[in-house]
Amino acid sequence: MQAGDIKKLIEAGLPGSIVQIDGDGVHFEAVVVSDQFAGKSLLQQQRIVYGTLGNRMQSAIHALSMKTYTKLQWEQLGGAPAQPR
Repeated sequence: MQAGDIKKLIEAGLPGSIVQIDGDGVHFEAVVVSDQFAGKSLLQQQRIVYGTLGNRMQSAIHALSMKTYTKLQWEQLGGAPAQPR
C-alpha cells in the first residue's frame, strides 16, 4: 500500500479532513486534522482513523503512527489554514 492510498482512504472516511502521510511502503506516519476529533480522547481519535482503514491495518499496513488535531488546534500550532486538500 502506498501513502497516497492511505491518504485517500482517510479522507473518504473523514470528509473535510486534512491528511498528510509519509512512509516507505511499510511504515507510515500520518497527521490527520478533523473537527470530528473535538471532545474525543486521543485513543478515540486514533480509533476513528483506524476505522477509515478497515482491515488494511491487519494486512496491508504494517505500522502507522499518527498525530491527530482538530482544525483549531492545527491552526494554533501554526499548521496550514484548515482547508481540505
